[in-house]
Amino acid sequence: MIETAALPIVDMTRLRSASRESRRAAARDIDRACTGAGFFYVRDRRLDRALFDQLLARARAYFGRDHEAKMADYIGLSENHSGYVPEGEEQFGEGPCDRKEAFDVNRDYPLEGGRRPLLGPNIWPDMPGFREDVLAYYAQVSKIGRRLFRGFALALGLEEDHFEPHLRNPPSQLRLIHYPHDISAEERPGIGAHTDYECFTLLFATGPGLQILDRHGAWIDVPLIEGTLILIVGDMMEVMSNGRYRATRHRVKQVREERYSFPLFNACDYDHVIAPLIAGEAPRYAPIKGGEHLFNQTARTFAYLKRRIASGQLVLGGASALDSFGHQAA
Repeated sequence: MIETAALPIVDMTRLRSASRESRRAAARDIDRACTGAGFFYVRDRRLDRALFDQLLARARAYFGRDHEAKMADYIGLSENHSGYVPEGEEQFGEGPCDRKEAFDVNRDYPLEGGRRPLLGPNIWPDMPGFREDVLAYYAQVSKIGRRLFRGFALALGLEEDHFEPHLRNPPSQLRLIHYPHDISAEERPGIGAHTDYECFTLLFATGPGLQILDRHGAWIDVPLIEGTLILIVGDMMEVMSNGRYRATRHRVKQVREERYSFPLFNACDYDHVIAPLIAGEAPRYAPIKGGEHLFNQTARTFAYLKRRIASGQLVLGGASALDSFGHQAA
């Protein structure tokens, strides 16, 4: 394990090793990273840089369109919370609206077997090659995520395949995020402070700006390292680890340079119940329905969902065991 800027690097080669001891050693690195920083870098020689370049090219072309063309793909028109997210659509808590725009992608699920929020067919723009290149990136990073779930299982003292039955149809979302050039960036954040709702996030970005809140309450810059993804621990992993791993609060600080960010949020299946998994420990968290928690938190952030709640068109399910943006409620 290599320490870089107080954050470790986990090499995926050992998680794929035929040697169980090598895989266990990698899992111990994951455990140390998650009990320490709550973030770590993921290095994988199988990462295809061409997929990153293609994704970035598609994002630049899409966000370069005029506002009217992008709003034809508005997320509020979708059935599964996919599509274009204009600036001002998202707001964490009572803070200012985020200074960014995005395009959100889920897996293209057919509408069958009962409806669930966040599952269904995506909205796709009328741009040749966009869907194919975005889904190619989604597929590759999703494979890395599935292998990391095996590493987390070992880190938590579980059977290595513990999560496999719960990863059949997860509401794992990829976001294409664009932070525009902004000479007045000091006046507002790119993304306000929050924790991610899912198990963990795998992030690729084109420039600096990400900050984490360390265990001492200080905001720390997270530098980019060529050839790596950044892994961020989310709410659901906090619950499953019974608080051993804390969902790490993070934000994107004000930056003047144009920046693109591509987080893939890795979740378990929508109906899977998230509960503490550590043997021999008294549960510190009540079980939560994973998909319900994810959708409830999303609905508290997006303007179009807030409007539906206010009008009575949307009624949320049971209350979450966590507060708005991670950590067990008091």
